[in-house]
Amino acid sequence: MSWRVVVIGHNAKLDYQMGYLVVRSQDVLRISLSEIGLLIIESTAVSLTSYLLNEMTKKKIKVIFCDEKRNPSSELLPYYGSFNTSLKIRKQIQWKETTKCAVWTEIVREKIQKQKEVLEKEGKEEASLLQSYMDQLQPGDATNREGHAAKVYFNAMFGMDFVRSEDNPINAALNYGYSILLSCFTREIAANGYLTQLGLFHENMFNPFNLASDLMEPYRPLVDDLVYAVQPEKFSTEEKHQMLSLLGKEVEINQRKEVLGNSIKIYAKGIFDALENDDIQCMRFYKAGA
Repeated sequence: MSWRVVVIGHNAKLDYQMGYLVVRSQDVLRISLSEIGLLIIESTAVSLTSYLLNEMTKKKIKVIFCDEKRNPSSELLPYYGSFNTSLKIRKQIQWKETTKCAVWTEIVREKIQKQKEVLEKEGKEEASLLQSYMDQLQPGDATNREGHAAKVYFNAMFGMDFVRSEDNPINAALNYGYSILLSCFTREIAANGYLTQLGLFHENMFNPFNLASDLMEPYRPLVDDLVYAVQPEKFSTEEKHQMLSLLGKEVEINQRKEVLGNSIKIYAKGIFDALENDDIQCMRFYKAGA
């Protein structure tokens, strides 16, 4: 499985040669495409060939483009991620509402569980309150336990005055980390032949990544935990690279240690199997701290 995260943060020309990404700047660097899982074009002073983009699409390498402030602004997604994409999309449209509800309920339960584990790790007494929200969880999270848990969780982590919508280094780091996770999940959805627009719970008509927004929820606390550890007083290139280190983190899934990117593949496949087979026992969640 591909594992390397490549960040291009300076003036360079990128092209393709014999299975390699060639980075031409002051020096010439060659990286095998078979090793690359994610390429981030952080500088707007980078030029690259369409041949390279085509080869990266074939190998399902996620490519993220950043704006003039070096924040993710767009990404490269293939039209056809699987040989039987048309069949997969027809099945996706026909997923049973009861199954989608059951899968979403387990995703919410796992997200709150992971938030609880982060609070326990940091010695926060609010962890017990999150356990009560898990105990109260109803099918489809009809009583919005996820929202209540999020408010308690973020206040416990970053203070009672913390507001997610404010413009500050903490939120900038959280948003950057979440955007990287979202990109990883859109890649897996496309690679498996499904549409990112059709979500289980998220259904915003202006969000092209509704399904990725659903699937990534249990992984968000990993970003939160890293931001809490870093406690950024500013958010610049160094802090962004710290957030990118998350993709190399090891977790346990299916009783094996995997880097985060590979765990996302296993987790996403389990979700799709659950939806296709009407069986939530197919779902596989990671364990942090492996």
